[in-house]
Amino acid sequence: METLYTATVSNVGGREGDVKSLDGVLEMDIRRPVEMHGQGGKPNPEMLFAAAYSSCYNGALMGVAKKRKVILPEHAVEVSISLNQDGERMFLSGKIVVKAPGMDHDELQQLADTAHAVCPYSKAVKGNMDIKVEVLV
Repeated sequence: METLYTATVSNVGGREGDVKSLDGVLEMDIRRPVEMHGQGGKPNPEMLFAAAYSSCYNGALMGVAKKRKVILPEHAVEVSISLNQDGERMFLSGKIVVKAPGMDHDELQQLADTAHAVCPYSKAVKGNMDIKVEVLV
């Protein structure tokens, strides 16, 4: 195994704190969302996870399309990450929506499913988090 890249980010203050990357590229305040009785107005862990997941998944999608020699039209990947509670237990769930207007639905679904199988984030959460994949054409 070869490590291609490692990101290191520290947090002080939890959901009402700040995060900073070791290299100083990322530095921001984190706030609990209003829906969780926070002040909102700043990123939160679920938002940052969704941003990272959507970027990684879209890279996987574009890679799969290129490998299959499929022309992927202008498209977007939207990832929703939900923080859920069942009694004392808290857990995450998610939804990936691939939007590619004008593309064949079945072909896009095949690309989306394959991207989900190879995306490092999808692999990381497999078996630990319910993720639904949907396509819109």
